[in-house]
Amino acid sequence: MRLGIDVPAGDGWIGELAAGETLRIVDLHGNQAVDTLFFDAHDLANRYSAVDTLREQRSAYLTLGSRLLALDGQPLVTITADTCGRHDTLGGACSQESNVVRYGEHTRHMHACRNTFLTQALRWGRGLEKRDLSHNVNFFMNVPLTPDGGLEFADGISAPGKYVELRADRDTLVLISNCPQLNNPCNGYDPTPVRLLVGAAA
Repeated sequence: MRLGIDVPAGDGWIGELAAGETLRIVDLHGNQAVDTLFFDAHDLANRYSAVDTLREQRSAYLTLGSRLLALDGQPLVTITADTCGRHDTLGGACSQESNVVRYGEHTRHMHACRNTFLTQALRWGRGLEKRDLSHNVNFFMNVPLTPDGGLEFADGISAPGKYVELRADRDTLVLISNCPQLNNPCNGYDPTPVRLLVGAAA
């Protein structure tokens, strides 16, 4: 591994994976949602597309073998190992505005993933802006589809030590928010750290 870092709940990470490198995200304590954005490192406008990804794989959930496609229809990363079994890409990232809509005005002051995304993007300082914060993946988060086409934010199905590993299919920029959400059961109302391990290309 060329990099190992623990990311506290509410904090984030941004970094580039060279083609062939791997990123393992380890759920250290279980049921911690890890909101993640992906971009072509050489063309930031060519970012992860949940619509194209779900259409091509014909499944609403991400798991082993899922290819996460960019807007150009080609994969950014592929899930090459997964001990959790299911990840969400429909629920979106929490924001202060969505917290108010879902949980009430008293939650407006609470930190949210979009805050972390923007902080990391501006700190990176290479042209990534608020308008680039689009579709994301919520690793380890359980958001079932209801029979009528709605979404439920349900108890997590992960556990301590479970992980998901991604292989970069091209040079890829990864932006992570380790979710601080206290208002839904995705992390048992107790946000915890996660570990990131970046491995060299095979």
